[in-house]
Amino acid sequence: QVQLVESGGGLVQPGGSLRLSCGTSGIMLSIYDMGWYRQAPGEQRELVAVIRSGGSTMYADSVKGRFTISRDNAKKTVYLQMNSLKPEDTAVYYCNAASIITTRRYWGQGTQVTVSS
Repeated sequence: QVQLVESGGGLVQPGGSLRLSCGTSGIMLSIYDMGWYRQAPGEQRELVAVIRSGGSTMYADSVKGRFTISRDNAKKTVYLQMNSLKPEDTAVYYCNAASIITTRRYWGQGTQVTVSS
């Protein structure tokens, strides 16, 4: 059974930092492109960052220079380091796994990030 479990969310002041983790099981992480998405209340889910199976990365313009996505295939974990957080970063953050071989995609349950003073 495939599971993606996000952790590391919480309440942080503007300008602060958080590191999100996405632990995976049931998949061979090395053959998946991994992404972080977020969804704010009343908004559509949006892509935040992607790290492909080969290691290349892509970021939404809104987080470039502040967020860093990384992966540790041996630990089956993907990370999102978030620095210089802004109130507009407040959202539920979701981990996504997309197979590079099939059309299978998996989602985690999400972790809440709230940026507020």
